[in-house]
Amino acid sequence: MIEKLKALIPSGWKKSIKMLVNKKFKKETIEFERIKKLPRFLETDTFLFDVPVKITDGASYLFISDEIFKKEIYKFETKSPSPYILDCGANIGLSIIYFKRLFPDAEIVGFEPDGNTFDALKYNIASFNLSKVTLVKKACWSSETTLQFFSEGADGGRVAKENDKENIIEVETIRLKNYLNRKVDFLKMDIEGAESEIIPDIAGLLVNVDNIFVEFHSFIGQEQKLPEILTVLKAAGFHLHISAPGLTSQNPFIELSTYANMDNQLNIYGIRKQ
Repeated sequence: MIEKLKALIPSGWKKSIKMLVNKKFKKETIEFERIKKLPRFLETDTFLFDVPVKITDGASYLFISDEIFKKEIYKFETKSPSPYILDCGANIGLSIIYFKRLFPDAEIVGFEPDGNTFDALKYNIASFNLSKVTLVKKACWSSETTLQFFSEGADGGRVAKENDKENIIEVETIRLKNYLNRKVDFLKMDIEGAESEIIPDIAGLLVNVDNIFVEFHSFIGQEQKLPEILTVLKAAGFHLHISAPGLTSQNPFIELSTYANMDNQLNIYGIRKQ
């Protein structure tokens, strides 16, 4: 009977009624609308699961939190009570928070080279009082060096391109290969194009990785390295699944959609069958 009555309520009223009877939903809805209206790249404080957090950009925060906590794009299974997770491109820490909710005893290393983003990352990990998390203020690369880095101010920071003229900083790098000499339960790689440089370098050690997530980025006017990446992952024994939830084109033969000098993004999942 209750379900039948619910069906009779106009859809436009349901949200208002829920806000009246559910204080938590009301609080979250009001905060969602506030963040949604913020100008891009404006730092602000908010809350996540009733815990204070700092964010660097409202639009990217809403998109990423939906992907991570609602769609659970990083959800995986493991027999290990304390999985070892490498988070390349940890940003403000939402992925690390998710992993620790999934596996409270997980050992996580998070890499984030952008100074302002790293400050928010460090604050958020401390705010959640997370243990066994190591934060490294360096970029993942194929060698230990320094690189020119485009600091976007949100989730799109990356190694600088020739046409990048503003918001350029210098960052130190780590060689990711040096972290793969042990079993890795999950390797997350969201590093805005650096995946094309790193994956060939770590090919020989991917046998130690059980699950890998790679966000592939295609840049306008540059050679696409997607075939090489897929070849390495296949040779490493991964079963591959690819989705395109981000930057895609409805009519690519006619016109490519572009954003931040990119014309395509793909989520690549590598699953090692047990």
